[in-house]
Amino acid sequence: MTNAKNINKRIDRIVKKVLLATSILSALFIILIILIVAIRGLRPFFSSYDGIKVNFFKFITGTKYFKPTYRIGYIIINTLYIVFLTILVATPISVLTALFVAKIAPKPLGKILNTLIEVLASIPSIIFGMFGKGYIVVLVRNIASTFGIVTAGGQSTLATVIVLTMMIMPTITMLSITAIKSVPEEIEHASLALGASKVQTMFQISLNAAKPGIFAGIILGVGRALGEATAVTMVAGGRGSGPSFGLFDTTRTITSTLLTGISETDFGSLEYDIRFSIGLVLIVVIILVNFILNKVKNRLGRYYEQS
Repeated sequence: MTNAKNINKRIDRIVKKVLLATSILSALFIILIILIVAIRGLRPFFSSYDGIKVNFFKFITGTKYFKPTYRIGYIIINTLYIVFLTILVATPISVLTALFVAKIAPKPLGKILNTLIEVLASIPSIIFGMFGKGYIVVLVRNIASTFGIVTAGGQSTLATVIVLTMMIMPTITMLSITAIKSVPEEIEHASLALGASKVQTMFQISLNAAKPGIFAGIILGVGRALGEATAVTMVAGGRGSGPSFGLFDTTRTITSTLLTGISETDFGSLEYDIRFSIGLVLIVVIILVNFILNKVKNRLGRYYEQS
């Protein structure tokens, strides 16, 4: 027995060390990426490129993105505006879909819908971009022409929001389904026993109890929307100045700015290094947005526990 216990303790120590090593390795990857982007991204503010030096304050607050005047203040605003609209559209659709799959749909239908949602989540972003370019952009152009609005061939904020909504809906829906299914049945049965209808129980009890999990899905959805580049670049239009809040106006996001023309830039040039500066800004934006959303999520969790 003693030998068996010693062997188990050794195995436990080995497993702990392996898990610690993998955790450190994951953290090192993240730190390494941030360091490389930061080192390269800070160069334009401290080095001169053929007499051109970028002013950080103007870079972060400016309203025009033209060579050699790189100003991304309006791009940050456009990005946050597009992500806000996307979440505003995607969240109710995703949550209601999850509620139907988890609580209303017959099991065979629920399994089919669950599989379709998983397939949609696995579709590459380039496919969404192609669909957006070939169909969504045309649809937006036709809608705009119906109201007498001139667009850049349909490339617009609205087209970007629609494409991003399709991309993040599966993520929010899948996590919402898991959260709703994890609600203890005793709570729902108690609600029904007190005279509440099934609809009242689903919306007032099940959804309230699943809020932290649903919000976790929203956080992941925001992360994907902020980081998406390929599909957005294909439908946004690449606006050179702003900010722009019109649904039918062309737009530009941080990620689409990073991607556009990167293959045409020379290594070590200002145009090349400035993209690392923009990437550094994107990292900061993602960290801040996630920090704020996690704070809100934690407050929602505490509110539910108190209630």
